Amino acid sequence: MTRGPDWSTDRCRSRDGPRSPVPRDGRFWHVSSACVPKTGTDGPETWGQPRRAGEPVRARGTVGHVSAGSARGYSGDVTGSDAGRAAPPRLPGLLLGIGLGGFVDGIVLHQILQWHHLLTDAGRFPADTVAGLEGNTVADGLFHVASWLFVLAGTPLLVRGWRQGRPAPPWPTRAGLVLAGWGLFNLVEGIVDHHLLTLHHVRDDVADPLPWDLGFLAFGAALLLVGWSLARRAATAR
Repeated sequence: MTRGPDWSTDRCRSRDGPRSPVPRDGRFWHVSSACVPKTGTDGPETWGQPRRAGEPVRARGTVGHVSAGSARGYSGDVTGSDAGRAAPPRLPGLLLGIGLGGFVDGIVLHQILQWHHLLTDAGRFPADTVAGLEGNTVADGLFHVASWLFVLAGTPLLVRGWRQGRPAPPWPTRAGLVLAGWGLFNLVEGIVDHHLLTLHHVRDDVADPLPWDLGFLAFGAALLLVGWSLARRAATAR
């Protein structure tokens, strides 16, 4: 029968006091080196056997490693073999930024300011007729659906990373990734819709929309650079 650690002894204490035993879900934990379970292939787990730094351990079906701090008798980290080494996920933040950038474009420019709609420069749907406005309303709705799908794709990926025990990125990284995704949206939408397909311009109510289109691209590039720099700086600081 496997005997658990005796937390009343100094052997199972670190400098910060007694630590919890290894949990069953494989997330990262803190234990004293003297209380790391030693597992062999020819017998059950036994407690009270110190391990060297980096030596794999197995507890309740999960595999981890003892940090150098634990091997010296201090409080250390035992991490699940996948969760401990995995970097914080970045794709969810980019997807959320793309989707939220689309919402900002559609809500502010299409609906509040009404500078343009999705098809106001396509020729068949002028914004000054009822039929044209109806067509643009449907197109704007589909545009918002596409933006919502990006948010819908990013949210489960973010939750899945947390459930896998991957460390959550710090707030500067999250903000940077969202800004980078927003900038990426502006660049792609500006190049494709404003210049290649000419579905609309930033301002279809002015005689020369080109400066506004170029400003939109410059704003998107600035968001992408600032956001990515912020995310990288925060990741380096970790």
